[in-house]
Amino acid sequence: MKKLSLLLLSFYVVTIVSAQDKLTPELLWQMGRVQPVGMTKNQENIIFNVSTPEVATNKFQKKTYLISINGGEATEIKDIEGLLVNDKISSDGQHEIFSKEVQIINTKGKDKYSDLQNSDAYIFNSLNYRHWDTWEDGKFSHVFIKKAGTPDSVGIDIMKDEPFDCPQMPFGGSEDYIWHPDGKKVIYVTKKKFGTDYTVSTNTDLYEYDVIKKTTRNLTEENKGYDIAPAYNSKGTLAWLQMKRDGYEADKQDILVDNGFGKINLTNHRDDIHVNSFLWGKDDKTIYFLAPIKGTVQLFKVDDPGRTRKMPHIEQITNGNFDVNSIIGEGNGRLYVTRTDMNHAAEIYSVNLYDKSMQQLTGVNKEFHGKITPSKIESRTVKTTDGKDMLVWVILPPNFDPSKKYPTLLYCQGGPQSALTQFYSFRWNFHLMASQEYIIVAPNRRGMPGHGTAWNEQVSKDWGGQVLQDYLSAIDDIAKEPYVDKTRLGCVGASFGGFSVFALAGMHEGRFKTFISHDGVYDFRSMYGTTDEMFFENWEKGGAYWEKENAIAQRSFSQSPSNFVDKWNTPILIIQGGKDYRVPVEQGLQAFQAAQLRGIKSRLLYLPDENHWVLSPQNAIVWQREFFNWLKETL
Repeated sequence: MKKLSLLLLSFYVVTIVSAQDKLTPELLWQMGRVQPVGMTKNQENIIFNVSTPEVATNKFQKKTYLISINGGEATEIKDIEGLLVNDKISSDGQHEIFSKEVQIINTKGKDKYSDLQNSDAYIFNSLNYRHWDTWEDGKFSHVFIKKAGTPDSVGIDIMKDEPFDCPQMPFGGSEDYIWHPDGKKVIYVTKKKFGTDYTVSTNTDLYEYDVIKKTTRNLTEENKGYDIAPAYNSKGTLAWLQMKRDGYEADKQDILVDNGFGKINLTNHRDDIHVNSFLWGKDDKTIYFLAPIKGTVQLFKVDDPGRTRKMPHIEQITNGNFDVNSIIGEGNGRLYVTRTDMNHAAEIYSVNLYDKSMQQLTGVNKEFHGKITPSKIESRTVKTTDGKDMLVWVILPPNFDPSKKYPTLLYCQGGPQSALTQFYSFRWNFHLMASQEYIIVAPNRRGMPGHGTAWNEQVSKDWGGQVLQDYLSAIDDIAKEPYVDKTRLGCVGASFGGFSVFALAGMHEGRFKTFISHDGVYDFRSMYGTTDEMFFENWEKGGAYWEKENAIAQRSFSQSPSNFVDKWNTPILIIQGGKDYRVPVEQGLQAFQAAQLRGIKSRLLYLPDENHWVLSPQNAIVWQREFFNWLKETL
């Protein structure tokens, strides 16, 4: 093992910073990215990975480190075998669970016709023929059980030959299948729906497999929405996350427990709480969780009331202009978490559970950030057109001079129902934008959790309504400041934010001088006809475009940006991923083609091997360079 001080740990990203005080795309993509792995068995250390982009090779270099829960020096380690608790081994040490893919259905021509092995054809009889960035190949991830220490090949498929996935696709992981503390039962998450039924539903459930009886039962059959993230305390009380309504992926997400006296919702009495993730406390009564609140993500705790059925008590532990992104573990009267803000990438912190103070433990990018002048982050309250108070983040350039006038960008968040908080992105990086001498206006517009359920839900079935007015209210309010150059306003965003850009391009009445849309929804009909998760479209639009008697659906489809492209008259950069099946390629191509045919200055950045995100280092640098080159040309 090799000792490495925090100073040296960050040295490899610091050397290129030199005396610069301005963040650039090249510097951003040389930073280390901290990813916690977990606490060691003795709970005295934290293991974490640092992934560093290597632009020259177009890959990431990953190293693993161990650091004391008290901070200090980090140690690079080559092997974590035996350092962490293996939660896939049963409590009696007899059995192990794991997942692997199983071929269930033949969807390829060469599988159906053995004499045509060079065929690359696919054959489908239902929807869900592609998802996120991959085509359906007939393989499904299943949970297996085996005697501990034996080869995987002897494992028994507890899901049999069912065409269902665990972990859940596309983002599920090993947290989707766990042991009961008694070592005799396995809990796993799956959506037992196939084909077209799968694409129109969010009804995942928790299933319990009895190792002795070899039987399976549905623990959450009564709930028709999401049931995910099962976790037991040491006494056998099960907690999980739940949404109630089928088809609504952004429903209020609560923590439920089943403690033997019935199922209790611990967080539904707080209208402003939408839980991201949680961790059982060591006392087996407290649950720590993360939730967006007023433009940040904070750490909370709630108690399990047990059989007394008293009102669960929720307490906010952290507070400030930062996000708590993940909970690593608990020990020595502290929780260990990761934290970001708009000027700083993720690092590991401890949270004192008694006085609520926070201490930074890792400093992977400490020297890097020390060489770069931070942006000034302000929050302000803007009155919307319907008289509501809206939180707006304003990010000012480093060394901001109020006597100068700055070009200003309205940032449109995706989702539509994702929180706009103190996140640190390696693409939509507000510090990077501000370092190029732009002011960024980032409104917590309609459709964001952390401001109450009604605020969060108002965007659904009305994408072209109040939410767009919220954007204009934000930019109009900040544009009154003497340091904003009102002749140089831009509008940028991705996904729902990209839709917002397309929509505002047809209604901005000369406010903006330029637009940038990444993977944005341009045409609602073709989006409905080609996207992967139909539950999203059905919920957000209120139905299908051919439902002529459905007034809600007809209003929704009438709000498609493609219906207002005749009003486009402003330069626009359109970015589109070729493997984005959530907002498929025709959305960006249609928008670019329309802009070109209308004689509008426009550019298409097409990334054939990227999905809804941009993941490869070199493509990310191209993205950043084109983004800022476009702004220089047009703003």
